[in-house]
Amino acid sequence: MRVGVLALQGAVELHHRALARLGVDSTDVRDPADLDGLDAIVLPGGESTTMSMLLERTALFEPLAARLGAGLPALGTCAGMILLGRGVIGGRPDQRSFGVIDIDVRRNAFGRQVDSFETDLEVAGLAAAGLSPGPVHAVFIRAPLVERTGPGVEVLARVAGAPVVCRQGSILVSSFHPELSDDTRIHELLLAAPRHEHHPSIAEVS
Repeated sequence: MRVGVLALQGAVELHHRALARLGVDSTDVRDPADLDGLDAIVLPGGESTTMSMLLERTALFEPLAARLGAGLPALGTCAGMILLGRGVIGGRPDQRSFGVIDIDVRRNAFGRQVDSFETDLEVAGLAAAGLSPGPVHAVFIRAPLVERTGPGVEVLARVAGAPVVCRQGSILVSSFHPELSDDTRIHELLLAAPRHEHHPSIAEVS
């Protein structure tokens, strides 16, 4: 497999290291040509409004949207969750998202940097993907949370009742930063995702 990591901002190198521990070839994605030959993509944490503007500035938004809509598996972590979701709460009015997972996400829902925390989560779907069960250590930094899930969305983990890991087809999102832990099972869920599954865009469902 060849996995891209969106490299406009955020914890890019740590995702590369996590994928390398799994023996996976990974590459930076900074312009449309970098999408060629990818089997999956990671959208890392960072600042979602800045990432949205950089996607436009690099002419990457539309080509990546097309690849996601055509079934490219994706993992979105923290800001990446916001970018993949259908609705953004607390963002700029002109902020764009890809809308390939039917969730509404509230930015910075857990508070500021000083409110960051770590916890162990029970994540559903690990055994079904051939992964070892047991708690996943999760690091939350200015984390978003999911306020609405559509009927096709699986909620894989919650914190205080709120969804923090969700999946729809081959799109996987988490509020926390799995790259900050030695546990690679969230990345492994991405690698186990089905390929070539169509993801309806916002335009197609509106």
